[in-house]
Amino acid sequence: MKITKFGHCCLLLEVDGARLLTDPGNMSTGEEKVRDLDAIIITHEHGDHFHVPSVKTILANNPAAAVITNAAVGALLAKENIPFTQVGDGESMAVKGVEISGHGKEHAIIYGTMGRCENTGFMVAGKFFFPGDSFFDPKLPVDILALPMAGPWMKIGEAIEYAIAVKPRVAFNVHDAIYNPNFGGFVARMGESFLVPAGIKFVPLAAGESKEF
Repeated sequence: MKITKFGHCCLLLEVDGARLLTDPGNMSTGEEKVRDLDAIIITHEHGDHFHVPSVKTILANNPAAAVITNAAVGALLAKENIPFTQVGDGESMAVKGVEISGHGKEHAIIYGTMGRCENTGFMVAGKFFFPGDSFFDPKLPVDILALPMAGPWMKIGEAIEYAIAVKPRVAFNVHDAIYNPNFGGFVARMGESFLVPAGIKFVPLAAGESKEF
């Protein structure tokens, strides 16, 4: 699987002939230039994951791309007359033979009721898992984990504990736009210091980078 990161949680996944884009939000750049997309996958409605103008631009450049998301985001897409296919917790579909399944229902709490919304983690091709804004364990084998590393709903220790519980072969950083780029090495140090001893390979992925996993 080849993964290109456009920042924060926006990833281009190239797997088994399919080209899939995750969470085009307001903290990522460059995704509007992507062509030949087969689908856009959106975990939840917050602006750093779902930015309507970006979705519209991407669809204008990729008119055949499907939009895959949960019911809450779907209701917002419907208001914009954007077609979508609903895949929530326990649901699945295939894009060019690549299975995409939904796992989990709730966004992690920031404080009190803040942050509450439907959040769906997605498993792609039975090996890549992106939990969105949650630490939901799909209780399935995970080969590649997109690991949230920063945000108002989490601390770094929780991210490490989550990765150790899921036990992927390899993990890389997402949800990290809050970090000052000058301190990007902090993410790598945390991942390498705590995950490698637990038998999990950690691969730092910066915005604009592509890597094979």
